[in-house]
Amino acid sequence: MTPAARLSAAIDILAGIADLRVPVGEALKDWGRRNRYAGAKDRTAIASLIYDALRTRASSAWIMGEDSARATMLGALKVSRGLDAAAISTLCSGERYAPAPLTDEERARLEMATIEDAPEHVQGDYPEWLAPHFSRAFGAEAVAEGRALAQRAPVDLRVNLLKTTREKALEELAHLDPVPTSFSPLGLRIAVSGDGRGPALSAEPAYVKGLVEVQDEASQLAALIAAPRPGEQVLDLCAGGGGKTLALASLMGNSGQIYATDSDGRRLMPIYERLERSGARNVQVRAPKGQADILRDLEGRCDLVLVDAPCTGVGTWRRNPDAKWRIRPGALEQRMKDQEAVLERAAKYVKPGGRLVYVTCSLLPQENGERIAAFVEAHPEFAAADMTAIVRAAGLEALRDVADFGADGVTLRPSKIGADGFFVCALQRA
Repeated sequence: MTPAARLSAAIDILAGIADLRVPVGEALKDWGRRNRYAGAKDRTAIASLIYDALRTRASSAWIMGEDSARATMLGALKVSRGLDAAAISTLCSGERYAPAPLTDEERARLEMATIEDAPEHVQGDYPEWLAPHFSRAFGAEAVAEGRALAQRAPVDLRVNLLKTTREKALEELAHLDPVPTSFSPLGLRIAVSGDGRGPALSAEPAYVKGLVEVQDEASQLAALIAAPRPGEQVLDLCAGGGGKTLALASLMGNSGQIYATDSDGRRLMPIYERLERSGARNVQVRAPKGQADILRDLEGRCDLVLVDAPCTGVGTWRRNPDAKWRIRPGALEQRMKDQEAVLERAAKYVKPGGRLVYVTCSLLPQENGERIAAFVEAHPEFAAADMTAIVRAAGLEALRDVADFGADGVTLRPSKIGADGFFVCALQRA
């Protein structure tokens, strides 16, 4: 496919998911099944165009003066990819499979329009209903944080200490030009190409053999701050696909026991293959079994309970740009209720003197510090630990200058650490 044909396809797909009720990944798979002539590179390029448009949906639509699929895509070529009106006009020739030629108004807007006088939510590319929440969370830095969340994310890998070291992994993957992550001592970062493509890791022996796992640097930092110790009994209560479970196992050196579970057994499915690849032998997966209490024997026994709580996912917008437009105001209230419920459940598994580590990939205080404050008020046997001391003990001293430390936890912001947005709080049980 020509670049112009790819652009046409991207506009058509974007128009088909205008209400974003269907996740973009599903829409792209469906389009690929119906258009077998498109090769892997074509599908990747089209997906990249769509994700770029979604990252800057608000500012792109503002530039063009409307929010149609075509307008959003044309605006994104300027905002995200830096193309000028002449370059965009070349792609829109109207010939064969190319988009229709630019109108006079489209050309004028591409040449002259800016977002300098746009509202903050447009400049920062986040939903208008979230504007007061962003202002409350970030103050004068709300736009900067939104823009950081609208950037493309690199490919971050976590080195599996059960099988190798970061130095050896760097050598193994040298042909991909990895660099050490800035804050995690276990991370490698690989830049994506100009069209947004990352490496085909499934064809990399280092990945297939389990020497490295895909995991954003901020997620790695959350596992390091949780600080599991060899020999401990650990419960990962919201394990999902197992990213943090694997990180905990690596840090524990296969000593002790990790119990991985999730309220939705379908989310656990990837963990089995990943565990086999990683060489982790101290993980017991406990999938839901109807109404059975699969964790009853763990009550009051765990040294560490990790709660990777359900949340709005604001911190992961770089990787899931469609999510920020699919989220609705009612979702925040529902997630807060979910968080309260999972904290309540987690508390009963923490033994006296044990730790409960609460993690979200959100940046909103309602899902983070406020939930911790409410939980501690209802459970005086728990107290928020000194996160500065915990970060120092984890060997992450560099975070002290860039993370936001509060009385109820630490927030890792994309604008400051160049990774996903995370919140972490460690609670100690008396």
